[in-house]
Amino acid sequence: MEDFNKLAETEATSIEKLTICEEHDPESNTINQPLLKSPPVLPVNPVAIVGAKVTHIESLDYEINENDLFKQDWRSRSEVEVLQYILSKWLLAFLVGLFTGITATLINFAVENIAGYKLLAVVKYIEQKRYLMGFIYMTGANFLLTMVAAVLCVCFAPTAAGPGIPEIKAYLNGVDTPNMFGATELIVKIIGSIGAVSAGLDLGKEGPLVHIGSCIASLLGQGGTDNYRFKWRWLRYFNNDRDRRDLITCGSSSGVCAAFRAPVGGVLFALEEVATWWRSALLWRTFFSTAVVVVVLRAFMDYCISGKCGLFGKGGLIMFDVSGVSVRYQVVDIIPVAVIGVIGGILGSLYNYLLHKVLQVYNVINNKGKLQKLLLSLSVSIFTSACLYGLPFLAKCRPCDPSTLNSSFPTAGRGGKFQQFNCPKGYYNDLATLLLTTNDDAVRNLFSINTSTEFTTFTLIIFFVLYYILGLITFGIAVPSGLFLPVILMGSAYGRLLGIIMGPYTRIDQGLYAVLGAASLMAGSMRMTVSLCVIFLELTNNLLLLPITMLVLLIAKTVGDCFNPSIYDIILELKGLPFLDANPEPWMRNIKVSELVEVKPAIVTLAGIERVGRIVELLKNTTHGGFPVVDEENGATELHGLVLRAHLILVLRKKWFLQEKRRSEEWEVREKFNAIDLAERGGKIEEEILTNDEMEMYVDLHPLTNTTPYTVVESMSVAKAMVLFRQVGLRHMLVLPKHQAARVSPVVGVLTRQDLRAHNILSAFPHLKNSHGNKKRH
Repeated sequence: MEDFNKLAETEATSIEKLTICEEHDPESNTINQPLLKSPPVLPVNPVAIVGAKVTHIESLDYEINENDLFKQDWRSRSEVEVLQYILSKWLLAFLVGLFTGITATLINFAVENIAGYKLLAVVKYIEQKRYLMGFIYMTGANFLLTMVAAVLCVCFAPTAAGPGIPEIKAYLNGVDTPNMFGATELIVKIIGSIGAVSAGLDLGKEGPLVHIGSCIASLLGQGGTDNYRFKWRWLRYFNNDRDRRDLITCGSSSGVCAAFRAPVGGVLFALEEVATWWRSALLWRTFFSTAVVVVVLRAFMDYCISGKCGLFGKGGLIMFDVSGVSVRYQVVDIIPVAVIGVIGGILGSLYNYLLHKVLQVYNVINNKGKLQKLLLSLSVSIFTSACLYGLPFLAKCRPCDPSTLNSSFPTAGRGGKFQQFNCPKGYYNDLATLLLTTNDDAVRNLFSINTSTEFTTFTLIIFFVLYYILGLITFGIAVPSGLFLPVILMGSAYGRLLGIIMGPYTRIDQGLYAVLGAASLMAGSMRMTVSLCVIFLELTNNLLLLPITMLVLLIAKTVGDCFNPSIYDIILELKGLPFLDANPEPWMRNIKVSELVEVKPAIVTLAGIERVGRIVELLKNTTHGGFPVVDEENGATELHGLVLRAHLILVLRKKWFLQEKRRSEEWEVREKFNAIDLAERGGKIEEEILTNDEMEMYVDLHPLTNTTPYTVVESMSVAKAMVLFRQVGLRHMLVLPKHQAARVSPVVGVLTRQDLRAHNILSAFPHLKNSHGNKKRH
């Protein structure tokens, strides 16, 4: 019995010493030093692939912070105020659709006129046999347009380069992607898209339109920029991560709708590809936003179709319009359709692989400085101009079809869809028809029906190879760029080429082959199915395409998945964004969350009534976004909840301190804080200046603590915890002990996004790489 008592006293003394050490210096010894029994430590930063900068990226607070202030706010709201809040959401959804539609129209208006008049001038030089002047004019104009776009991106808004879709996808997944939705990024994206697309680069405005719609949604939700905001009371209720996430989801779907004039496809694109979290109310609002976009686009199309907008609406409609595709196929035609899907999956995965390698090289170049970024963009522009101008001279002149001479073939201007180039009257150059035109018109030409003899095999091969190469070297330069249109151009060319080969054995029109080829290559590269199917149905306006389009998309995606991930997943990995995939790795089922907690630094907790000096010390010595709040009463410990770092900084800024260690009254809390204040993010501990007397005062954390944080038991598998973390949209997940007893902490640890990333777990547990079932099932 005495031995037992001595053993108990020894254990109690050890626990007291450990507690004293943690209270004396809670962070300085545990941040960088691993536990003795578990040498590996989970990394705290996202690890990027070659060339990417490694930075600490915070997560977003999508979880409802149910503290005393939040509960009081909802209890005090009247029915009228709740109705106003709901109506405000619908008003913002309407404004997102309205401004996105107007912006998309202005971008198309500018691109059609700038690129159209540039090409007319080039054709005029060619007709006058002034070939060198034509080349200088075209190259110089494209050089200047590219320079405008590149300088804006390099000097003013680096995050405006590229499509922006991977960053939006990461944001909606819970990653606080920095400098993505500001006014500067929006302006640079609009002007840069106009310049880059007008310059004839192999890129589209569809991806940037998704980013533009998201920027518009974010700025509307917060009432303007960070420095200049409207102070309308109801806008303050949307200044939180949850409502901002919903608005950005509406903006992304509106951007796709504006790009393809496909409202349902835009909603499904946000659901399938971009958004991580979804609900029925959000579905209605996104659909409402896309409906507004379509109305705006149609209104401008009707106004400009009569020639009031220059070349816009005169040489072609605002979007792709291939509603005239004739659908005739039999059961035997399923075989060539399946072949299209297989080839599309192989070519798409090959494109992803090669683009991955190119982006790694570009990462190294771009990291050397702004001048290198600019020179890379301008070099690609010169090479593109040389190819577009010079390659048509390799093609032979072809006689025009007399039956369509007046309607399709131009005389000296832009009256038809085929280019005369340097051919005599009554002849046309089929390669110039595809290269010396806007990308939208090139797609329309490839999608055209009953044109089986108008493009030769040689022309289609040259066009496909050229755009495959241009697509690889153009994406990644410092200009706004989209992947949709380059992939559509490549896919439609190879589809039409396959249509020529299969012509004697099938009844499918070559234009339909082009549509299926574009769909298969997009599915093979981007791995989308449902949204892509609906987008193509809305583009072609023909429901009879549904069966074969579904078959092509399913085959292409399945084949592509056998080789590598989607292009957006590759870009997310290259950028080092801590994106959580929907499917956990199979080996995650073999490890418990308690094992993750063991290899992390020791947990740091706060008391319900804490000294100001300790709070300041913790905030300065750690980067944690939240701290568990633990109360001690009568020798027993109780988990009260979780308090966020932003709320602690807010307390220090407002100097809400108590002279003695006591619980605060309800009126004292309301006097200093409200629920809207707690939604504000930002602020640094270094900006707060406190006196020595204030450091010795106390803070009652109970009113600010989220009393209902999401918790898991330490015996739960990492796979199950990751699914919960992602689906609910968490930032912190508390791990509780399986057995509770006296002198045992009520919380074992805190898991964050970085802790649940596969790469970080494998760095601490390398033996899991060779565990059974290490291949992920899609």
